[in-house]
Amino acid sequence: QVQLVESGGGLVQPGGSLRLSCAASGSIFSSGAMRWYRQAPGKERELLAAITRAGSTNYTDSGKGRFTISRDNAKNTVYLQMNSLKPEDTAVYYCNADLSRHIDPFLTMTYWGAGTLVTVSS
Repeated sequence: QVQLVESGGGLVQPGGSLRLSCAASGSIFSSGAMRWYRQAPGKERELLAAITRAGSTNYTDSGKGRFTISRDNAKNTVYLQMNSLKPEDTAVYYCNADLSRHIDPFLTMTYWGAGTLVTVSS
């Protein structure tokens, strides 16, 4: 059984910062790319950033500039540092990861977390 659990969300004032974490646990053999998405009320889920196992990063227009993705391979954890937050950043933030399990090391699947709510409001 593999689980992704996001944490670090909450209420923050405009201009503030938050650091989200997403930890993968279970019988993990290897982790590949990891990503952060968000879904605002009434909107579709959108990709923000991705990071390879080697640490190469890519950002979409929504994630570029104020957000920084990073990871700790030893902990199977991906982070999203968010600065200068705006009310329009209010959303549920999700991570996903390409993981293989010990039971079948050659099969890589994409797993999702349940999300963490970020509310930016004064």
